[in-house]
Amino acid sequence: MTVDPRAALDRLVAALEAHYAAVLSKKDDDDPAVDDAYDVLADAFEVYDDALGTVHGEATPFYLGEDDDEDEDEDDLDEDDLEVEDA
Repeated sequence: MTVDPRAALDRLVAALEAHYAAVLSKKDDDDPAVDDAYDVLADAFEVYDDALGTVHGEATPFYLGEDDDEDEDEDDLDEDDLEVEDA
């Protein structure tokens, strides 16, 4: 099912507004309303990005990555990654 990019953009903008409102009204650092708004925003972004790619062959410059320690350290080499040449 292809989503209309314009409708997806409208949904993304609404999700941004809702996320901002949740942040402004949060009661504490663990407010579930902020977490819920974050999830809705992430989903709306993915739908928009997919629709933009499907219909127009374009993409946004943003990437929603996983929170993996491996991703953060992918440029670091482990000791096992180093090769020692025998002379």
